[in-house]
Amino acid sequence: MELANIPIWVWGAFMGFVLLMLALDLGVFHRHAHKVEMKEALTWSGIWIGLALAFNVLLFFFWDRIQPGSPYTNQEAGLAFLAGYLIEKALSVDNIFVFLIIFSFFAVPAAYQHRVLFWGIIGALIFRALFIAAGATLLEHFTWTMVIFGLFLILTGIKMALSKDKKMDPEKNPVVRAFRKLMPVTNEYDGQKFFTRINGKLWATPLFLVLLVVEFTDVIFAVDSIPAIFAITSDPFIVFTSNVFAILGLRALFFALAGLMQMFHYLSYGLAAILVFVGGKMLYGYVEKSVVTELPKFPVLVSLAVIVSILAVAIIASIKRPPSTEVSAS
Repeated sequence: MELANIPIWVWGAFMGFVLLMLALDLGVFHRHAHKVEMKEALTWSGIWIGLALAFNVLLFFFWDRIQPGSPYTNQEAGLAFLAGYLIEKALSVDNIFVFLIIFSFFAVPAAYQHRVLFWGIIGALIFRALFIAAGATLLEHFTWTMVIFGLFLILTGIKMALSKDKKMDPEKNPVVRAFRKLMPVTNEYDGQKFFTRINGKLWATPLFLVLLVVEFTDVIFAVDSIPAIFAITSDPFIVFTSNVFAILGLRALFFALAGLMQMFHYLSYGLAAILVFVGGKMLYGYVEKSVVTELPKFPVLVSLAVIVSILAVAIIASIKRPPSTEVSAS
């Protein structure tokens, strides 16, 4: 049996590995609620990045065995995974900005933040799998949707650049408003519980509201990031696995970079430029497939070089020109 030309046992083995790592993460290493310090966060970031790169090497050497008859060579599959992973990893930095605002607004104790992100990532994996399946079907059967996705990414990139300093109020989130009408919410946290009982009645805690906002936010980000990776490759297995590895490392990245985010103040412009670039690449792909078929394919290596260059320029510019601190006179 095969799914997207990949033997079902390969999908099963990959998902088994993901579930094992998640079980070890929550059930062993984070069984007790505690504040994640910088050293622990950097260690876990290194582990997740190392696992992603190890999987990338696996594709470089064994892609032709994983998916026989694929239009991609081993090198192209490996480069496509790496480019998709970098895009998702870079866009996830924007998630970190939003998570910081959410945790600060709801005054989430540091010891409980990992639990929220863990369950948020479980939901993210499910939603993104659905998005990827839908996106792959649309692109396979309705090639013209490449134009819609491409224009959407370009407009999203422009909007991101123009609304860099836009503020958000989690309490105005429509999901939060709707949930408050369905179930009472306590004013105080009850440890790391999402629900508690008061006089025999079930109440949600503010921690569950935080989880709802984090989940809703990730769905919004997935609407941008999934088409961005499809601009690099249309192979569902590469899109899904690169997404999963980037998401699995998101929590560790959050705790590693949370205190440094203000330093990279030009990064959002870099992410906007990446979205515009991959949107343009998707439009080029549509022209190459459906309009001017003699056009050469856009090399994945060039895409990877452009993405890395944009990120490098944004990070270097942020370090060379730190944000100005305005002191208001009293």
